[in-house]
Amino acid sequence: MGSKVKWQEFFRDRVLRLGEVKSGQTVTLSDLARKWGGGILEPIARLIGRTGVSPNVVTLTGASLNLGVAWILAKGHMRIGGFLIPLVALFDALDGSLARLTGRRSRFGAFLDSTMDRLSEAILYLGLLFFYTRHGAKQEILLIYATIVGSLMVSYARARAEGLGLQCKVGLLTRLERIIVLTVALILDQMSIALWVLAILTNFTALQRMYHVWRATHGEDEGDAADP
Repeated sequence: MGSKVKWQEFFRDRVLRLGEVKSGQTVTLSDLARKWGGGILEPIARLIGRTGVSPNVVTLTGASLNLGVAWILAKGHMRIGGFLIPLVALFDALDGSLARLTGRRSRFGAFLDSTMDRLSEAILYLGLLFFYTRHGAKQEILLIYATIVGSLMVSYARARAEGLGLQCKVGLLTRLERIIVLTVALILDQMSIALWVLAILTNFTALQRMYHVWRATHGEDEGDAADP
């Protein structure tokens, strides 16, 4: 009986830790993945840290690997690309763990990481764009364009909000969810359906973030809108 109580307390503690949020913030799938993935990434990051490789080099390497995956997608090897995307995404996550463990955090490193994440995602869609352009698939081309615009707007909305001092992690389809949808669709050969989902929900997520910022700033004195 005592053992059962201890296990219940253990799992309750894990759930509470995963559910911890700062005031006014929401736990996202990315937050949960970061907490659970730490046990996998940290040993690898420690091993890389012993070589003296900088986190920025790992960031740029991850972007280069995404370029290779995009080439595979452009060639039409969808399932192979689908299996490679999460592996490369895992590598992409190493730079943050490496920076934290080695004490080599920097503002430029954080900027480079975020920028390369956006670029890497766009590169993957570029590979798909090449494939569908060769096959004259006009519908898929338009959906990819809408998805790229939506993805960039989701990221820009958060960056702009944080520039105004507001937290803005809300939304249905953040980067991790987009990667999951893309990966599953490639493996199952259901890209047409996935592109509709991505095109609609990325732009919907951008609207969610706009609405979130509007609510957070509602009632403030209106001033001249500043250009970014």
